[in-house]
Amino acid sequence: MGQDNNPIFSTFADDPEMFELIGLFIVELPDRIETIRQAAQQGENDALKRIAHQLRGAAPSYGFSAIGEAAGRVESTLQQGVGLDQLPDAVDELIALCERATDARAA
Repeated sequence: MGQDNNPIFSTFADDPEMFELIGLFIVELPDRIETIRQAAQQGENDALKRIAHQLRGAAPSYGFSAIGEAAGRVESTLQQGVGLDQLPDAVDELIALCERATDARAA
């Protein structure tokens, strides 16, 4: 599938007022990734839908629109009543994007 492994940076990385907030968002991502993985592995559609909804709204606010878009795909697929077994690629994409997100301090 040739996934891109390059880090993704916030589009607000140059905004000094957003710098600390972006850092806080990045620090929280490992916990969110773990929640996504656990929900997907345990078939907890409601938990996965909830975290996807949160990321869909929050990620673009911190300058990570790609994460928001991927989370939106997971959420909308689950809202259509599709089981987790039918959306592993969308979940994997969301996790991969979250893992690649970084702030300027880490660069």
